Amino acid sequence: MQGNAVNFWGTPGGWALITVGQVLLVMVGVLISLAFLLWGDRKIWAGVQMRKGPNVVGPFGLFQSFADFIKFVLKEITVPSGADKSVFLLAPVISFVLAFAAWAVIPFGPGWAVSNINVGVLYLFAISSLGVYGIIMGGWASNSKYPFLGGLRSAAQMVSYEVSLGFIIITVILLVGSMNLQTIVEHQAGGFWNWNVFGGGLKNLPMAIVMIPMMVMFFVSALAETNRPPFDLPEAESELVAGYQVEYSSTPYLLFMIGEYSNIVLMCGMITILFFGGWQAPFPTPFTASWAPWALGLFGLAWFAIKIVFWFFMFAMVKAIVPRYRYDQLMRLGWKVFLPTSLVAVVVVAAWRVFGPAA
Repeated sequence: MQGNAVNFWGTPGGWALITVGQVLLVMVGVLISLAFLLWGDRKIWAGVQMRKGPNVVGPFGLFQSFADFIKFVLKEITVPSGADKSVFLLAPVISFVLAFAAWAVIPFGPGWAVSNINVGVLYLFAISSLGVYGIIMGGWASNSKYPFLGGLRSAAQMVSYEVSLGFIIITVILLVGSMNLQTIVEHQAGGFWNWNVFGGGLKNLPMAIVMIPMMVMFFVSALAETNRPPFDLPEAESELVAGYQVEYSSTPYLLFMIGEYSNIVLMCGMITILFFGGWQAPFPTPFTASWAPWALGLFGLAWFAIKIVFWFFMFAMVKAIVPRYRYDQLMRLGWKVFLPTSLVAVVVVAAWRVFGPAA
């Protein structure tokens, strides 16, 4: 009987069930964490402005996000009379699905990834590029000038900063020699001095001069890529009401917002994986050598979560204290500062890899 059970999990049907289970586990985990991170975002913003923030629903207002979720789900879905109904409703679904599809290659711990593929970085590039379509479709299908202008702004902004993000990630790929996210994390084991932000080891320490600015540029580009303040121009209330989301309400609007926050947390995870060791502890952990695989996985997951929460806190603080950019300033920063700087960084890191002492 036991042999038959083992054989079943080795069949395509068993593999499919395991994969679906992993996908559901990641989706539910991300959704629940989003609810509390959104609460934290609002609490941090309130604290900076000397307010209390959410404090009524549940202890310390912890269940406010769940109350908002129920409110959105129960509201009536309204579609503008002149809108393209099918595209109008498809746009938020595309944004939501693509936002969660990106999590498939994220390593949460040693061996803990839905799909450990060798081209994980390329997969993320492809998914993030497709994410622009949901926003363009939402803005265009609304059949209104304000959402259309917001959609155009958002598309231009996301494409502009994807270019610099790409070159910054190439510097990490050159240091590590792999596009597999699991390998990138494993390469940074042994202590914080082996993290890519410091060059990826003591022998590469001079590269910290390049990699620390690249980390800062990645963080700023992630803010722009996710339409986060101070780069939330596609949905600047004083200019375009709410950008591409103007005509949306109820569940479609909720899907857009979940997709946006999922991308923000994904960017926090990417900063952690690429520059700060992913699930690796910031100090050597020889005491874990005898631990069971599940214990090692939970230990790694805990460190990964701590780092993500830290970077989400940084996202929230930037939202609270940095004034909004003008659109021309945003484009100038992306094309005239970040793009040439990241190009030079790619050349410098490549030269170090070929001619440096670690070559």
